[in-house]
Amino acid sequence: MSCHNKVAIIFTGGTISMKIDPRIHAAIPALSSEEIMAMVTNIEKFAEIEIINFANLPSPHIAPEMMIDLAILVKETVKREDITGVVVTHGTDTLEETAYLLDLTVDSEKPIAVVGAMRNSSELGYDGSSNLSAAICTVISKNARNKGVLVVMNNEVNAASEVTKTNTLSLDTFKSPEFGPLGIVDNDEVIFYREIISKKHIETEKIETKVALIKCGPGMDSDIFDFYIDKNYKGIVIESLGRGNIPPTMVPGVKKSINKGIPVVMVSRCPTGRVLDTYGYEGGGKHLRDLGVIFGKNLPGQKARIKLMLILSVTNDLNRIKDLFEN
Repeated sequence: MSCHNKVAIIFTGGTISMKIDPRIHAAIPALSSEEIMAMVTNIEKFAEIEIINFANLPSPHIAPEMMIDLAILVKETVKREDITGVVVTHGTDTLEETAYLLDLTVDSEKPIAVVGAMRNSSELGYDGSSNLSAAICTVISKNARNKGVLVVMNNEVNAASEVTKTNTLSLDTFKSPEFGPLGIVDNDEVIFYREIISKKHIETEKIETKVALIKCGPGMDSDIFDFYIDKNYKGIVIESLGRGNIPPTMVPGVKKSINKGIPVVMVSRCPTGRVLDTYGYEGGGKHLRDLGVIFGKNLPGQKARIKLMLILSVTNDLNRIKDLFEN
């Protein structure tokens, strides 16, 4: 089996590569990629491994520009004839953003999986090596082809477009609350239960970083919009209330932004469900749609922001942006 499968593992850091520093009694990046791989036992029976060291950073340090650099590296690696699939290790805090950015920008039939750990290597029950072996088993499977970027944690396989970190601590933190996982890894084999319906692709190697994310709460006003307009932001994502509504005091800020040509994309702060123009009162979804607000379907705010950043690197056309979000 191993002679046919070569897997590139791109290491970026995160808890999977951390251990406790006794001086500060806190986890820091410390393990080399070779040390991590040494904990993944018997993998040579399944695949030849090529290690690519990209970074060794906690994921809050991985900014969108770095995510784009990673996407370019993944594209180059996955194009190689000798590579069956690619695994990317990543800290879990921003893993869903990086995975989603890769999903939108890397157009390949070959399997790509992003993997992390919730416990560092000094803790009992370190999950890094088991997650990594499950990710390797996933990307060498023919059934994992044409599925977009996958997130493999806790023996579950989720789509990067659907998955989110749901808990600060638990090992099964990565879930797809809307539709559930695509499949599982069982006995070193990946088993898929369903397909991804729509895959989007944005062809770009650049990213527009000046995109704001505003979470909505009762009585919030428009001051924050003035700040982002003054700071020359190129896009705004609002995590709105419920079905897609905002307090009326935020409406002037939305109007002003759109009048200045800044696209405003709206998603919900609810963990599941899409936004829709159901309500016609001031600040309601129908009112906002009439003002030109773009609806981000059921994406969470952090993913809608990544998508808008990528779209703005290729177009400022509001109709085109609307089309890429709504269709």
